Amino acid sequence: MDETEEGRMPTRSLTEADCWERLSRAPYGRIATAAGGEVDIFPVNHVVDPSGANGPVIVFRTSAGTKLLELTIRHGVAFQIDGFSDTQAFSVVVKGTAEEFDRESEIEAAEALGITPWAPEAKDRWVRIVPTEVHGREFDRAATGG
Repeated sequence: MDETEEGRMPTRSLTEADCWERLSRAPYGRIATAAGGEVDIFPVNHVVDPSGANGPVIVFRTSAGTKLLELTIRHGVAFQIDGFSDTQAFSVVVKGTAEEFDRESEIEAAEALGITPWAPEAKDRWVRIVPTEVHGREFDRAATGG
């Protein structure tokens, strides 16, 4: 791979496995929803459930409100995380379908994943994002003059 004019490697695509590993380590992400001609973005803390029917899924808790209402109107969502270190930065995007679930066996399994809401309000509704597309990229950060 050729270096850029700045001496950094070009932006690199992450493998799907790398994306899921970073999603698993991320403490929170943002879910983007669209309903009624409006787009909203909500921060959520989440976990990755590796035991989804067709592979890993993202699980989070929420309460009744705008986010849940929009998810019930239009199920298609995007979920995004990003992160950085002193030398690199990355971004991962998951596109998929949001599904609220309320079967006791599913809730017990989700609770066993150890997700605890950060916000003080009661978060008694459970949602999973079933991915249709997962992609990410990383790049070297420019050195700072310090």
